[in-house]
Amino acid sequence: MTRVLRDMQQIQERTSPPSFALFELGFRPFFSAAAVFAIVAIGLWMAMFVFSAPLTPHGLGGTLWHGHEMVFGYAMAVIAGFLLTAVGNWTGAPGLRGSALLGLLVAWAVARVAFFWPSESALAVAALADTIFAVGLLVSVARPIVRVRQWKQLGILVKLVLLLASNLVYYAGALGYAPDVATWGLYSGLYLVLALVLAMARRVVPFFIERGVDEAFEAHNRAWVDASSMLLFLVWAVLDVFFDQVIVVGALSLLLFLLHMVRLRDWFTPGILRAPLLWSLYLGYGFLVLGFLLKALAVFSGIAETLALHAFAFGGIGMITLGMMSRVSLGHTGRNVFDPPNMLAPMFSLLLAGALVRVIAPLVDGADYIAWVAMSQVFWMLGFGLFLVSYLPMLMRPRVDGRRG
Repeated sequence: MTRVLRDMQQIQERTSPPSFALFELGFRPFFSAAAVFAIVAIGLWMAMFVFSAPLTPHGLGGTLWHGHEMVFGYAMAVIAGFLLTAVGNWTGAPGLRGSALLGLLVAWAVARVAFFWPSESALAVAALADTIFAVGLLVSVARPIVRVRQWKQLGILVKLVLLLASNLVYYAGALGYAPDVATWGLYSGLYLVLALVLAMARRVVPFFIERGVDEAFEAHNRAWVDASSMLLFLVWAVLDVFFDQVIVVGALSLLLFLLHMVRLRDWFTPGILRAPLLWSLYLGYGFLVLGFLLKALAVFSGIAETLALHAFAFGGIGMITLGMMSRVSLGHTGRNVFDPPNMLAPMFSLLLAGALVRVIAPLVDGADYIAWVAMSQVFWMLGFGLFLVSYLPMLMRPRVDGRRG
């Protein structure tokens, strides 16, 4: 079966690619859409939060909409692009392309727009479209994995099922069917995305570092760190979302901080600092680690919990997903990942500056909190704007080596 799939892929690759290649492979439309939406969604949130614009979608609190759209809108688009591309490498099966890929993108986009439709049924439409998108993504990823019996990827599929469940819980609360559970869906969704990002980083970041630095270096992944961090994260997330165990969550946060600091130490070599595609991923992981520390400090010293939340989301998930989109787009359009566009260093620097302003500056000067938030939003939008300037042309055009994909 694997040989048949490989032969089919080779036949497809010998076919001349179309001149407009946006729907040739999953990373192309979904990375493009994620970057555009990253700018639009934060622009809308700036209008609501900073300038008090009356844009709250259909009676939802602005925070509920903003959190949902960054998790199930932006982050899920990046995850879709990554998984729809990676599953072909894992299984040897051709990736989703053409009208099927377009249909999946349309379902995702309808859910994003529907929040602002002037109709009483708008939230129901958003829920339906989001569900169609999530189920379509799950089937598209699961089918080749099951076909070639690659059971080691089952963890990815389980996370996708749980993300679908979390989104349904969110909509049940937003639509009034189950009061007060929307935050359960939102936070469980965030932590599932965080789990996916941690798992992805565990697989690829040390691999990228070893092959991307000039010096000889072997990144270590300690089995005891892998096992204990996964188990503790599961307990931490469940207790934080569903149970009122604040002290236990604070203690587990501190343990997770220490465990992931071991991993950061094992991955470090000075050559990282010379390559934007490496230091962006490494510092993004560093913000995830910082998030656990800030979560503990929120419990034991009373700092604002939103600082931990944005260390995870803005600094961690934001920087790692932008770094992954940048690297995957180069490799899968046939370009040299060791010769990236010159715009990468300014792009990542803007996002890093935004994360520092959003997470660290309020600790120093809480009186100007709104100004810090606004500044971080500007940095975020500028960073993703540079990504679109640098990458949208290559995402729309065929591979430079003439192959399909």
